[in-house]
Formats: sequence, C-alpha cells, structure tokens
Amino acid sequence: MKRIFYIILLSLIVASCSKSDDDAYKNNPNIPNVPFNTGTLVNTNLPQFSNLKFDNNHVILNNNYGINGVVLFHSSGENYSAFELSDPNHPLSSCSTLTVQGVIATCDCDDGNNYDILNGIGQTGTTGHYALKRYYVEVAGNIIRVYNN
Repeated sequence: MKRIFYIILLSLIVASCSKSDDDAYKNNPNIPNVPFNTGTLVNTNLPQFSNLKFDNNHVILNNNYGINGVVLFHSSGENYSAFELSDPNHPLSSCSTLTVQGVIATCDCDDGNNYDILNGIGQTGTTGHYALKRYYVEVAGNIIRVYNN
C-alpha cells in the first residue's frame, strides 16, 4: 500500500513540473546565442579599462563581442556584471541596439525600453517580459574575462 502511495505521489510531482519563467528568459527568440570570449583583453591596467578599478563604472566592449556589443559594469569589490547591448524585447534591428547612460541602457525604438545594467531588469514602462541577456564574468587580478558558451 505504501508503495502505491509513493508511486502516486511521485507521479503527481513529475506531472506538476513545467517549464519555468526562467526558461523563457534564457530562450529569448530575439537574442541568438553567440559564443565569444574576451580572454585577456579586459585588463584594468590598460587605460581604456582603468575606470573598472573603481565602483559604479562601466565600459562598452564593441560588437566583436556579443551581438551589438557588451556592457561590463563594476558594482563593487570583485562584483561585475555583463549584458548584451541588444534590446531583448525587440527582434534585432537598427533601433534595438542599446546605448548606456549612467546605469541605464536604452533602445532607440519608438517604445524607448530602458534597462538597469546592475541587474538587467527592465525599468517601469518597458514593454515585453525579457530581461537583458547576461554574460559570464570571471575576475583574476587585473584581468576580467567576459564570455558566453
């Protein structure tokens, strides 16, 4: 009898599992998965990356990385975040490339979607349900590697 109970319980648990909202964020049809690796390019001893030594600064890595480039943000200590500079809520187009001012990335499309580069979340008024595509960041001394598998 206990065995039947466990089989029924297990069946209910398996049946209740479904795709989570996280899958929708990861499988955004607007942003293709483009593998890249900056390797040792981002070195905070180099002048173009030296502002990353200080909290609350960012650099833009050109479109050799990601689709339309990558924003790399240093929040504090060894805490960095990197995001794709393409609006995740638009198909790729000339207006879907994001520009960064302060900690806000904005698209040039008519709806003017805005995203926080600290966490990738859309600001109030942003249309669509996708967050910015996040890339992986590794820090080893002065070298910051940004990559996507």
